[in-house]
Amino acid sequence: MTDVQSTDVIAGTVQPPKRRRTLRLVLWILIPIVALVALFFIADAIVRSVAEQRISAEVEKSLPAEVKGDVSTHIGGVSVLQQYLSGRFEKVVLDAPKLAVNGSPIDATITATGVPSDFSKPVQSIAGSLTISQTSLNKLVTVPGVDGDLALGNGTLSYDGTASLLGLPIGYQVTVAPEAAGKTVNLQPVDAKVTTGGSGALDLSTLVKALTNRGPIPVCVAQYLPDGVLVNDIAITKGSATVTLNAEQFVVNEKSLKSKGSC
Repeated sequence: MTDVQSTDVIAGTVQPPKRRRTLRLVLWILIPIVALVALFFIADAIVRSVAEQRISAEVEKSLPAEVKGDVSTHIGGVSVLQQYLSGRFEKVVLDAPKLAVNGSPIDATITATGVPSDFSKPVQSIAGSLTISQTSLNKLVTVPGVDGDLALGNGTLSYDGTASLLGLPIGYQVTVAPEAAGKTVNLQPVDAKVTTGGSGALDLSTLVKALTNRGPIPVCVAQYLPDGVLVNDIAITKGSATVTLNAEQFVVNEKSLKSKGSC
């Protein structure tokens, strides 16, 4: 009796595994791409850090002699490498929360857009804010005709003065509302009152009326700022003031930062 061996092919044992070869091919393509992308972002982060440190160092070196403090820099945008190769950074933020001007503390933040990688070329637009305490304000700023200190309230500031009426010294206090006007800040009187020297025999209403009805007192702030920087807003709260600044086509170098404007 002869044994007959089966020659049937068992289903499901056929090779090669095409799906495995396809997956291997995809991995061979994707892994180098992922590695290149990772290297790009690592390089971009390194360049960002170096660029931020360089900008901070350049700004600190260019500050006027009376201004001291550390400046931190943040470069906005997705890729610093791409921005650098284009010759211009989209946005650069400078932060100096502990700046000192002649020893008086000021909190400064500057946002610049369209910043060239070549510092000899102008920045497209600069917007900034300076927050100053009442104490620092009185040390740094002089108001024409005001001998005493300024007191900061909510939206207003006040100062004391003395006038002579019929040979008698009369003390008064004037409250003014500040208004930004580019190179100047105009102080518009809104209230006045007599503080000392008044008596029932004197009619002081004329003095009070004269103090409140006179036009705004212009204070030149350009003399404290680099030439070309303007004031476009001022907000006052009790004990502190925040001044908003702007400049267009401003070159950020030692000469510009050490210059002073005029009215």
